[in-house]
Amino acid sequence: MTPHEVRTREFAACRRGVDPDEVREFQARVSDELAMLNETVRLLSQENDRIKRALRDWQTMHARDCSSAQEHGRNTGRW
Repeated sequence: MTPHEVRTREFAACRRGVDPDEVREFQARVSDELAMLNETVRLLSQENDRIKRALRDWQTMHARDCSSAQEHGRNTGRW
């Protein structure tokens, strides 16, 4: 559900219904909160991708260093 869908949702009128102004106010608050949460998820996803790339780069660099050390007879231990 998008913030726009929340904000623009229409409800059928009924005899003992709720105050339309209160409904619109609530919709606006929920819509704003949903938009903020969507933005947070987007930013966290970008940060997650950045961290994954950094980890991959570090692992690649470390793997090169370890294989280079083993070729020269150093670092023959398990770790």
